[in-house]
Amino acid sequence: MQLELIDIHKSYGGQSALNGVNATLREFHALALVGPSGGGKSTLLRIIAGLEVPDCGTVYINGDPLPSGEDGLRRHRCSIGTVFQSFNLFPHLTALENIVLPLERVHGYGRTEAESYADQLLQRFQLQSHGHKRPAQLSGGQQQRVAIARAVAIKPRFLLFDEPTSALDPEMTSEVLDFIAELRSEGRDLIIVTHNMGFARQMADQCLFLANGQVVESGPATDIFEKPRELLVQKFFAKVLRY
Repeated sequence: MQLELIDIHKSYGGQSALNGVNATLREFHALALVGPSGGGKSTLLRIIAGLEVPDCGTVYINGDPLPSGEDGLRRHRCSIGTVFQSFNLFPHLTALENIVLPLERVHGYGRTEAESYADQLLQRFQLQSHGHKRPAQLSGGQQQRVAIARAVAIKPRFLLFDEPTSALDPEMTSEVLDFIAELRSEGRDLIIVTHNMGFARQMADQCLFLANGQVVESGPATDIFEKPRELLVQKFFAKVLRY
């Protein structure tokens, strides 16, 4: 996967979230967006997902510019899988129905075909006995696994994860990260925003460090985690990796 960001700006109510983001990342399978809270990571991910439109600037994915019109953005959103920290499951639907709904309504599956495929995914993510349950009846880790299964179900070009474990306790965090690592090992392309530095260092082949709405450093994850060039990045890792 390739990603090029050219002078990306985004503000909300006069408050700048991204202030001239520039980066060129070539031939990666897993990109980690890291840095201090409020640095612009989630905003950038939402722009890549087509959920937000930058005030100015251009995003190129695999050499193609991100669409600017709503019809193009809708097609783009339908071609990728996005997983949020708050799960974003429909509370009135069962786990199975949460996976089936987009397959039927957006991707043209028949009901029987969609249910059969959803059943396979529930088994794959060790949720086969929970398909009849609604989100409120599931643990946080189970809900996030349903959300990941729903994202994988559409056979996306790539996967986006926005702090997928921030609402989970340590045991559930480990459980969800294991499944993301498994997807990575299958060769799926993914971009993840995370505060879990150990996982980012292990999983990512490229890393983008954002702070104050700008890219401070980018490049191979091994280089950034083990020998960062920028003082701000050095101080950040010295603090967060202390324990």
